[in-house]
Amino acid sequence: MLRVLLAGGGTSGHINPAVAIAEIIKKNHPDAEFCFAGTPTGIEAKIVRDLGYRFEEIDVHGFQRSLSLGNIKRNAVALKCLAFSGSRAKKIINDFKPDLVIGTGGYVSGPIVRKAAKMKIKTAIHEQNAYPGVTTRLLSKLVDKVMLTVIEAKEYLEDGIDYTVTGLPVRAAFASHDRAQAKRELGFDENEICILSTGGSLGSYVLNENIAELLKWEQENGIKINHIHSYGTHESNKDFVKKLTDSGVTVDGYNRFLISDYINMPLCMSAADLVISRCGANALTELEALGRASILIPSPNVAGNHQYHNGMVLHNAGAGIVIEEKELTPKKLIDTVSGLCDNKERIEELSQAAHRLYIKDTDERIYNALYQLIIEATESKGL
Repeated sequence: MLRVLLAGGGTSGHINPAVAIAEIIKKNHPDAEFCFAGTPTGIEAKIVRDLGYRFEEIDVHGFQRSLSLGNIKRNAVALKCLAFSGSRAKKIINDFKPDLVIGTGGYVSGPIVRKAAKMKIKTAIHEQNAYPGVTTRLLSKLVDKVMLTVIEAKEYLEDGIDYTVTGLPVRAAFASHDRAQAKRELGFDENEICILSTGGSLGSYVLNENIAELLKWEQENGIKINHIHSYGTHESNKDFVKKLTDSGVTVDGYNRFLISDYINMPLCMSAADLVISRCGANALTELEALGRASILIPSPNVAGNHQYHNGMVLHNAGAGIVIEEKELTPKKLIDTVSGLCDNKERIEELSQAAHRLYIKDTDERIYNALYQLIIEATESKGL
C-alpha cells in the first residue's frame, strides 16, 4: 500500500495544492494512505481534518526581518520551534512510514521534506509562485523532483535541478457554470458587463478603499455595469458597507451591486467579464482556467514580493493589467476600468490571452512527475 506524507500550510495557497495532489494520487492509487503535517494553529489544521485525513502537528514559525521588540520575541519563539522541528519531523516520519514525501510550501514543509530526504525517502516539492520562496529554493537542492506552476520560477533555482512545469490544480467548481448562466443566477443581465473585485478571503484595506471610490463613480454616473465586491472577513474590513453608505452610495436594494464579506467565488468569477484582484497563485490560475480579463494589484506585503512576479506573468502575456499598489489611486483604477468597459474587444483579448496560459492537463502532469518516484518507492518495498 502506497503511503504519502504531505507538508504545507500557513495559507490556503499552500494547503489547497497539497489536498489536490493527494486527490490526484488517490485517483490512480485508490488504496493509498495519506498523512498531512502542518502547524497546529494554521488554516491547514482545519481544512485537512474537515476532509477526514490524518493530520500531524509540527510547530514552525518564520523569522521576522525587521527589528522591533515584538519581532524579537517572535524570533525567539521561532528559534525555539526550529530547535525541536528536526526531532518532531523524524517522529512523524517514523510513525507514518511514508514511501513518498511532498512539500507544497510554507515554513512547515522545510523540516519535514529535509528530514525525509536525509532519511533517503523519495521526495518532491510543488512551488505555486513565479518567484519561489526561501523554503523552495533550499529544498530544491535536496529533493528528487521539483514541480513548478510556471516556467518563470525556474530562473530562480540552481542549474541541474530536476523540474517539471505542471501548473496548479483548480477546483472542479470553477467549471460548473457558463458566464450567462452565472449572471442569471446572480440576478444580473447577461448582456451587460459584470465586474468582480476581491482582495482575497480576508480582504484588503487598500483595495477596499479604492473599490469604494469605483463603486461610487459607477453609481453616480449611472454606468451600466454590474459589480460584485467581496470586502473580506478580516475584522479591519467589517465596516466597509457602513463607510460606503455614509459616503452616499446606495447598497441595499441597488440591483447592480452585490457586496458581501464572503462570496461564492466559483459562481461569481464565472459571471465576471473583468476581475480586479490580488495576485495569489490560486486566484491567477482560476482566472486562466475561466479565461477572464483582469486588473491585478499585487500585495507588496508578501515574501519576496512574489505576487508582483505572479502578476507579471499574465501582464507580459497580454492577459492582465498590473497596477502596483504604490501607483494605485482611485482615479487610476476608475480610468483603467472605464477604458476597458468602453472597449469590449480589449476585454476579450485579455480573456483569450489568459486562457491560453492555462495548463489544462495539470492533474496528469503532476501524476506523471511523481510516477517514477512512486514506482521506485514501492518496488523497494516489494509491492
